[in-house]
Amino acid sequence: MKRIALFLLVVLAVSTSAWAQSDAIDKALLAAPANLRDGATVIKWNPDFTYETLKKGTNKLVCYDKSGQPEQMPYMIECTNLGNLDRAAQNMKFEAGGDRAKTQALLDAAEKDGTRAKPEFGSVWYHLMGPDAQHPRTHMTIAVPGATTQSLGLPDNGKSGGVWIMNAGTSTAHLMTPGE
Repeated sequence: MKRIALFLLVVLAVSTSAWAQSDAIDKALLAAPANLRDGATVIKWNPDFTYETLKKGTNKLVCYDKSGQPEQMPYMIECTNLGNLDRAAQNMKFEAGGDRAKTQALLDAAEKDGTRAKPEFGSVWYHLMGPDAQHPRTHMTIAVPGATTQSLGLPDNGKSGGVWIMNAGTSTAHLMTPGE
């Protein structure tokens, strides 16, 4: 009888863990575009800014949950290109203290001394974020590190109402789309 009870306890623990992992995968994929969702990789970040792969994908998109992390909205899911994971890890490392001014100083210093991890040019960052899961909004940017108004022919502000480059001339340069 004790063996049966122990066996059932182990089965319950394993199935609960698998269910929780399935929920984590499903949540992370909410930020992915529908046509890329099935092939996306899903990871879970560790406290040391390394990660565990929860689902190996077949395309270059990777998704993860950042809800509750320092300097993030309470509900925050992000997807981007696998090649941007070093940058995402560096961002989280700099944000870990939870002080936006200190984070910006770390970002500026890394940009200045050339240690800032660069995103892949043309890669997309998809976000689903909000105060909670019931009230999220989407946000999407396209990384164009180093791009300027001269190199792309786009303005560096949104005053014209069209696509524009935010943080032009830096590794953080990205295209902003009105309404996004």
